[in-house]
Amino acid sequence: MRILVAEDDPALAEGIAAYLRPLGHAVEVARNGADADAMLARERFDLLLVDVGLPRMDGFEVVRRLRTRSQEPPAIMITARDTLDDRIHGLDIGADDYLVKPFELAELAARIRAVVRRGQTAGAQRLVLGPLALDIESRRAMLNGEPLELTAREWAVLEVLLKRLDKVVPKEHILQAISTWDDDLTLNAIEVYISRLRVKLEPANIRIRTIRGFGYRLEDIASEDNEI
Repeated sequence: MRILVAEDDPALAEGIAAYLRPLGHAVEVARNGADADAMLARERFDLLLVDVGLPRMDGFEVVRRLRTRSQEPPAIMITARDTLDDRIHGLDIGADDYLVKPFELAELAARIRAVVRRGQTAGAQRLVLGPLALDIESRRAMLNGEPLELTAREWAVLEVLLKRLDKVVPKEHILQAISTWDDDLTLNAIEVYISRLRVKLEPANIRIRTIRGFGYRLEDIASEDNEI
């Protein structure tokens, strides 16, 4: 997932990021609420971890604005204030969970998995196209019934394409899904991951078609042949 951590304590923010990145997540950090709000408005994130006591705009307002824009990513609020009123207010404005400092990073990871699972009950936990299947929860990929080995970024690219079947996915959208602010990735890097995926998928008649000037579309060649 692409996660935004909005936390003004540098040690805590970097500690969370350092813990989550090896788990396969792309993590970006905002040091204040105004920056977090701006990043959420212009970029796509799959999850928000937000401290209540942020400078320039508190976490409640960040979440309220997120929901006002009808954006759906789960939001977990982090705070040192363990009052019932604060928790009720956070949940009422659209937060999905509330975590009180200090906390163990393993608990944070478990809370993330829980809110993501709840969100997936309304959508697909398993993405399928012909012989290709991605199990989102277990992070397993299968092709023709056999395990498909993917790097973290190959998985991210493939997940984006599978979630948008029958649609052309712009390179810029894919880039957002696999990069962090610390990366030096360019649009040309997307072509590298697309090329690697083609090598792995095309023997099973799964094609990534290039739509010049627009992006990429995932297609099941065998299914198209049967329709003809």
